[in-house]
Amino acid sequence: MSLLFKGRSQGAERTGISLPQRLVMFFISHVRQALASLGELWRNPAASMMTIAVLGLSITLPSTLYILLKNTERVSAGWDQASEITLFLHRDTQAGDIQQLQTRLKLWPEVESVVHIDKAQAMEEFQQLSGFGEALSYLDNNPLPDVLLVTPTSKHTSPTAAGLLLDKLRKEREVEVGQLDIQWLERLHGLVGIAKELVSVVALLLFLAVVLIIGNTIRLNILNKRDEILVMKLVGATDAFIQRPFLYTGFWYGLLGGLLAWVTVALLLWWMGDSISKVTQLYQTQFKVDGLHGQALLLMLGLSILLGLAGSLLSVHKHIRAIEPK
Repeated sequence: MSLLFKGRSQGAERTGISLPQRLVMFFISHVRQALASLGELWRNPAASMMTIAVLGLSITLPSTLYILLKNTERVSAGWDQASEITLFLHRDTQAGDIQQLQTRLKLWPEVESVVHIDKAQAMEEFQQLSGFGEALSYLDNNPLPDVLLVTPTSKHTSPTAAGLLLDKLRKEREVEVGQLDIQWLERLHGLVGIAKELVSVVALLLFLAVVLIIGNTIRLNILNKRDEILVMKLVGATDAFIQRPFLYTGFWYGLLGGLLAWVTVALLLWWMGDSISKVTQLYQTQFKVDGLHGQALLLMLGLSILLGLAGSLLSVHKHIRAIEPK
């Protein structure tokens, strides 16, 4: 520390500045430096907008993929709940035994509902749908068994949990055959898992690129102000004091880039809305894509600011310390 700053420090001690006054002065100093760094970005709009655009568009891609993945999981959860286990009972099972089995299964914690399809009703539906109504009328006996449709609870709709429930149901003495087509569910969960890993890898690479770009931008700013930094160090300014404006520059890059990413994601989802609605109409279902709201928006802005601060920290700690007056 120089004699100039030493004298100022002794003068401050002699005036007897209280701790609350020092905190207020510290806060005012931070506000001034934050506004000064924002003004620096305003005075160089072209270079600043290019850096903000790179940051915003880099966050847009993983954010959009994350939203689409979350909505896909929500839709697949609805498909899981619609899956049913079909139990074909022995043909000699009495009506009372079927009623007892149905009542017993409803008490299981894994089961949400149980629907009984009488074999006479099953034969009637088969005659209507198969096109062999006249041929089936010549049969002496109904060859179809009674059927129970078991719907698992939401906690037991995954392929693994549904498979365990199916094995448990097959052990009932009234059940002859139990079926559950979980192959398509396993494929769906596998594709969703691959998509999650892909989004994570893409996000990690883009975030690393953002940190390096911000760091290089801050490095250029430091080199452009090398003479000014030398003068500040000659009069006794500390590295922390000199680093602060550059850190606030990274903060503003992150905040503005996050806001740009939010607007871009909203525009992309709006642009894709018509295509998504056409697909849902083909499947006769209602589906609306949920965008970035509330906690997700705050998370994205916080992550963007964190990336901006990380890039600026990498530069200021290395390059400002390297600038020393000889």
